[in-house]
Amino acid sequence: MLLEPFEFGFFVRAIIAASLVGGLCGLMGVYIVLRGMSYIGHGLSHAVFGGAVVSSIMSINFFIGATAWGFLSALLIAWTTRKNPIGSDAAIGIITTASFALGIAIVSRSHTATHNFEASLWGSVLAVDREDLIAIAVAALVIAVIFFVAYKLFLFATFDPDVAQFYGVPTGWVDTLFSLMLAGTIVVSMQVLGVTMIAAAVVIPPIVARLLTNSFRKMVMLSTAIGIICSVLGIYISYFVDVSSGASVVLLSAAVFVAVLAWSKIRSNWFPEAEDLSSLPRESAGTFE
Repeated sequence: MLLEPFEFGFFVRAIIAASLVGGLCGLMGVYIVLRGMSYIGHGLSHAVFGGAVVSSIMSINFFIGATAWGFLSALLIAWTTRKNPIGSDAAIGIITTASFALGIAIVSRSHTATHNFEASLWGSVLAVDREDLIAIAVAALVIAVIFFVAYKLFLFATFDPDVAQFYGVPTGWVDTLFSLMLAGTIVVSMQVLGVTMIAAAVVIPPIVARLLTNSFRKMVMLSTAIGIICSVLGIYISYFVDVSSGASVVLLSAAVFVAVLAWSKIRSNWFPEAEDLSSLPRESAGTFE
């Protein structure tokens, strides 16, 4: 009975997609959490939904429309915060909320079926097809290669943006590239996790990893692994309890967070000489230099 789900092709595709999406979200989440940008994951996921709706109404390929809309939103956020005295949180709130509202307005005016939109909102293993799997694999490969090649640039821009700019690191371009990579991650994650759940899937794994280590490199590996494990097990559980895949993944991730948080509290009380994890940014930046 435990192996029953693997007899179905759609479930096997969903498991493969979940492992790629979970690892991708965990990797991206490390930089988002350490830079205090958790809100951008929530915002961009809502912005991309607007593009997905417009592309569907105009009979354009889902990935083309959603990706273009997500990239445009990311570029607008980066441009607004650089050229105007507006905080990034305000720019994210205005641009992404307006985009999401546009998508909702179009759905409410359209008389077409909304099943695909519901899958994009909440996530559904049934929505993952071969095209989705290929797109997720390509996005995961491209983003992993970019991080491997530009690892030091992202690390320096994360911990010491002012010093990085002084040393000639193009922090503006690095931030823009990161926003585009995040938009791409969100686009390929929509069918598995759903728009409303992506933000949590991006934030929870790195926070759990942050509670377990003060090493940046270990945090990246742990966050990626936690993202993969929680996504795969969440999809597996969703098959038996008959809930949306996104909700199952996020609830499992939240349970892991609560368990690790409780363990860290017990460890700090019983072993007060344990290493202080609050020094991660300083240690990592120093190591980089």
